[in-house]
Amino acid sequence: MPTMNELRRSAGPVAVVLGALLLVWYLGCIGLNAAGVVERVLGPVGSYSSVHLIAATWAMERPVLPAPHQVALDLWSSLTDWPLDSPRNLLYHAAVTAHATLVGFVLGTLLGVVLAAAIVHSRTLDRALLPWIVASQTVPVLAIAPIVLVILGSLGFSGVAPKAAIAMYLCFFPVTVAMVQGLRSPRAIETELMHTYAASRWQALWLLRLPAALPFLLPSLRVAVAAGLVGAMVAELPTGAQAGLGARLLTGSYYGNTVGIWSALVMAALLGLLLTAAVAAVEKIALRQWRAA
Repeated sequence: MPTMNELRRSAGPVAVVLGALLLVWYLGCIGLNAAGVVERVLGPVGSYSSVHLIAATWAMERPVLPAPHQVALDLWSSLTDWPLDSPRNLLYHAAVTAHATLVGFVLGTLLGVVLAAAIVHSRTLDRALLPWIVASQTVPVLAIAPIVLVILGSLGFSGVAPKAAIAMYLCFFPVTVAMVQGLRSPRAIETELMHTYAASRWQALWLLRLPAALPFLLPSLRVAVAAGLVGAMVAELPTGAQAGLGARLLTGSYYGNTVGIWSALVMAALLGLLLTAAVAAVEKIALRQWRAA
């Protein structure tokens, strides 16, 4: 556990960066919202002061760029003014997106581990499959998501399954690449020792390669879960979903509710931080147990 002095030393740079971001954000609000404020709120030039102009750009009802305090108030209102099962509560939408993300994350992790094991144990698959795995990530997820959703919908899959499939598509790649590197990380003397003991491929995989790949796998899971969150939100856009953070973004864009859009984005960022922190906590526990074994 970090000590209080370590927390103080790390809090300083974080506070400086956060303060700089807020300053740039507020200045951006002035620049982007000024024209709309003059046109719709303040009237002719000369009938208002600079202070009034700045205050108005930070309080527009439908701003181009909402001010940080507007986003914070809208987020707080969503969390406290409505019950957890209400579509107006962002936690409800975050739970829907998190469900699809975690399902896709688990499926993508399993797929990545299986593909990596197959690639490591087969030279043919290494040459034939790995280039296609890399090429699959060159296709934009916004382009492939509608195709996958239509295909799965025609097969009778709906609800969480299509969104989890897109999340899995983004999750499996970092896991596969990290596991291939990890499974190949044992030294020649270690693999020769397994041959000396007449260990089968499965025994060598379980006793040598998988433990050696653990330090490679666990960091990739943090990347995978963050990518899965993006995939789940993207999958909610073309389906016209009624729930989920992606659906909330789509609703906000329909009605020009920029404050609501930014609130959903902040909630998505917080959800991403929570998921990656949970994976990082599991990583620390697993690595501690692995080193103690």
